[in-house]
Amino acid sequence: MEELLPFMTAAVTARNERRRNEDFCDHLWRGGVGCWVMADGLGGHQGGEEAAKLAVESILAVFASQPAISSGSLACYLEAAQQALLERQKEEPRLTGMRTTIVLLLADKEGAIWGHAGDSRLYHFRGSRIINRTKDHSVAQALVNSGEIKPEEVRSHEDRHRLLRALGQDDDFRPALMTAKQSLETGDAFLLCTDGFWEMVLEGEMETDLSRASTPLAWLGKMQSRIKARILQEAEKNHDNYTAMAIFAN
Repeated sequence: MEELLPFMTAAVTARNERRRNEDFCDHLWRGGVGCWVMADGLGGHQGGEEAAKLAVESILAVFASQPAISSGSLACYLEAAQQALLERQKEEPRLTGMRTTIVLLLADKEGAIWGHAGDSRLYHFRGSRIINRTKDHSVAQALVNSGEIKPEEVRSHEDRHRLLRALGQDDDFRPALMTAKQSLETGDAFLLCTDGFWEMVLEGEMETDLSRASTPLAWLGKMQSRIKARILQEAEKNHDNYTAMAIFAN
């Protein structure tokens, strides 16, 4: 008999005007725990594309053999991805510059915990309102933290793509990890997304679309419609690829 999962999941991705889509995401359910992973690769010569896929697959491989939900397991899974990237860099010199952002969610029926590096984001919603959100590891976010710019200015700031942390950096591996589980309630929702997605959808719009959606796929569809409309309005820009994963707690 198929297990009735306590979460519904959907995902969307688009290449837009870029030559290749360097985003990758996937999820897995094992031992009563779910693992959702999102990555946005960086680096030339296909390095970003390979970095994102390798990071996600490495995390899910370790999770599949050791499913757990704790700050320790978060660190373990992310370290596995980091080591996989460093090993690939040694094996293939053309990939020495491969890097990727990462955002990782672990959840069971009672709670959730997450970690990240870079500017791929996780949003946690309750009652269709954002109650938690990761903070980017970027120059623009650092300026917000120091009070030099306002949070809403990040989307248009010239340094928004300059990252301070990422997987694949052998000299500064410092993902941000939650130290304790966040309790969950029926109806809670999560959005994991790359910068190409959140730059095009405002937080208030995420909330509005969530309040009008009955499934994760319907929610993503409403937000994707906004992105497509904005791309048409800004035809002169070279729009980034984007990926998003939506999760509903039943």
